[in-house]
Amino acid sequence: MNLTELKNKPISELVALAGEMGLENLARARKQDIIFSILKAHAKSGEDIFGEGVLEILQDGFGFLRSADSSYLAGPDDIYVSPSQIRRFNLRTGDSISGKIRTPKDSERYFALLK
Repeated sequence: MNLTELKNKPISELVALAGEMGLENLARARKQDIIFSILKAHAKSGEDIFGEGVLEILQDGFGFLRSADSSYLAGPDDIYVSPSQIRRFNLRTGDSISGKIRTPKDSERYFALLK
């Protein structure tokens, strides 16, 4: 499943997809919350999730994949990229990246790039 594809779907399709997956009480939820619930359920079933974006590296050494949908501004849909991945692959701000992501853990706010 691809995060970018879900972002491009209308809310009605997302609610229908959530219903097919057995997720309830999402009819009045925000689009971001519906997408998050769908991806979380998808990840629990052991299937891969993919995301993409343009890398912005912050001064602290980590970065985020930003999307064109939000004019490359910070937002809840951003994907975290660790400093070790940035160093290992010699990544720079402006690089277009796609890869496997995981859902946020308990104390995290963003999806994270795995591979």
